[in-house]
Amino acid sequence: MQLFPQEPGLMTGWHVNWLAVGHTAAFALLGVVGALVLHRVLFAAIGRLVRLSETPTDDLMAQHARRPLLWIMMVIGLSLAARGDAQLAALWDPLGAFLRPLMLGWIAYTLVRVGTDALEMRLGASADPVQVRGRRTRLAILSRTATVVIVVITVGLMLFALPAVRDIGTTLLASAGLAALAVGAAAQPALKSLIAGLQMAVTEPIRLGDLVVVDGHTGRVEEIHMSYVLIRTWDERGVMVPTVRFLDQTFENWSRKNEQLTGFILLRLHPETDVARLRAEFARFVACQKTWDKRSATLVMSEAFVDYVELRLSVSSATIATLADLKFALREHMIAWLRKEMPEALERATPPGAAPKA
Repeated sequence: MQLFPQEPGLMTGWHVNWLAVGHTAAFALLGVVGALVLHRVLFAAIGRLVRLSETPTDDLMAQHARRPLLWIMMVIGLSLAARGDAQLAALWDPLGAFLRPLMLGWIAYTLVRVGTDALEMRLGASADPVQVRGRRTRLAILSRTATVVIVVITVGLMLFALPAVRDIGTTLLASAGLAALAVGAAAQPALKSLIAGLQMAVTEPIRLGDLVVVDGHTGRVEEIHMSYVLIRTWDERGVMVPTVRFLDQTFENWSRKNEQLTGFILLRLHPETDVARLRAEFARFVACQKTWDKRSATLVMSEAFVDYVELRLSVSSATIATLADLKFALREHMIAWLRKEMPEALERATPPGAAPKA
């Protein structure tokens, strides 16, 4: 009884056919070396063309394509070499069937990455920050969606290259009704997240960089994924919010169209306070602030009681950050000015039992 066939091959009986091994190794080495030489020559030519171009997109494409093209050329080189040697073909064909889908998936992923980086570079030249945030959000969501689709298809093609997995797939297709129900039930959360991510890209309820208020948390949208959104609060905490939350429930977006906002501070003062004099100082101080965008600056008496009056000082600013700075400066200045110029306004300024508010 023979464990190995007695025909020309890598092994005959219990002995290694070194001539056949050397012949097979020579063909494999020829394929790899040829791929390396071709890759070097190709990218030498590409490098010269890129240096002649003034656009940074060409450099970006060449940088991202160098490594995947190297491995793809090696796979092609081995596939071509296998045609000239039957033993190499017997070893390479099963492995090549597994690697070819991987190479195709790598090419598709590289194209998505290059396109995303190139578009982001173009977005940096735009002067409208709101428009930039909107396009960057759509770009991030669509690129992640494309990446997920590429990974799923690539893994599926690689697995179906294995005979055992292909047989399992054939069995599942025979009972497609039950399998579809099971897969649909298991994939429902993932499909819901995928659809929610695509809706976010199309409708844009939020964008990267928007200031939002969700469930009592106020912060900037830092990342948008298919299943969750990362919100970075002012104290640097990261709040994870499900993506569907922004489609199903109410939330606040303070920078939907632009970041222009109007804010106010409250002063509770004595009823005999000279409001006209206070209003003049308020107008003088606000006019000197660079953070004021000259849209709105008003001082009104919002409440009046026997023991105190409440004044609301409203100001506007071009961005949310500068509005906060303007309110801080305004509150500090007005209290300091009242203590120096109108100390009587701070006497009995709050009702009994209430904490002073300014």
